[in-house]
Amino acid sequence: MDLSVELAPRHKHGLRLANPVMAASGTFGYGTEYASVFDVQRLGAIVCKGTTLRPRRGNRQPRVAETPAGMLNSIGLQNIGVRALIRDKAPVWASGRVPVIVNIAGETIDEYRRVAAALEGVPGVSGLELNISCPNVAAGGMAFGASPDVAAAVTSAVRSATTLPLIVKLTPNVTDVVAIAKAAVAAGADALSLINTLLGMSIDVEARQPWLGNTCGGLSGPAVRPIAVRMVWEVAGAVDVPIVGVGGIASAEDALEFLMAGATAVQVGSATFARPRAPLEVLEGLEVWLSDHNVQDIRDVIGAARRR
Repeated sequence: MDLSVELAPRHKHGLRLANPVMAASGTFGYGTEYASVFDVQRLGAIVCKGTTLRPRRGNRQPRVAETPAGMLNSIGLQNIGVRALIRDKAPVWASGRVPVIVNIAGETIDEYRRVAAALEGVPGVSGLELNISCPNVAAGGMAFGASPDVAAAVTSAVRSATTLPLIVKLTPNVTDVVAIAKAAVAAGADALSLINTLLGMSIDVEARQPWLGNTCGGLSGPAVRPIAVRMVWEVAGAVDVPIVGVGGIASAEDALEFLMAGATAVQVGSATFARPRAPLEVLEGLEVWLSDHNVQDIRDVIGAARRR
């Protein structure tokens, strides 16, 4: 059974994964935190938490609020900064076989470019995921993914600073995701990932104030999956690069929805908070489903719903 997929077929070196199941940024730390829970080397890839030019303390507490069929988070890109990542995390990644993709963010286009440039040639870094879609930071974040022109500008700047495979992560908080997807591809994206979280809010009616210290945050979990599948379907029909589906994936059946809609790979995110082994469970479930349905090549599933 062949589960391997290629995420960057237009890139001179490509970005080949042993299987299509990835750990999403922000929910899996730097990957090293889960090594004692299961063999993370079995995953297709790990996307580390959002990384900025300088360390960030993140937003004020509380940062997480449970919602029906999901959760709101307002972490605010708390991270150790790119220099510490290169010093402390990359050497660990280089010793493993699973590709690690660094999710990068910034408050200006130049900051994005400088983070990408710093990661150029670093052993252990297999690719970049350009985060132009974070909804819970005061500057940058989602604003870079809200218009085709700005999305193209930041993608082009990062593309000029790195030879690594480049995945651009899109926001659902727009009226026309296809236009932004096309702009990112035209500017040099090797692949796209979608979706990031939906901007949301919840109020503590006893305290008469928002649950989150930052007032608003990003909604993730099963509640967003139908929206994410729809957006993957729309974008897959409009661009010619691989798509990584993200949003509410907690089972093999969830992952198959994205793959059949046109995604080449998927990322498991919020599910890991309740079930740390969720990414591995999704992978094992995919293997069982493919075996039960006599499918020998995962590529026979990708886009299957589009061919009916």
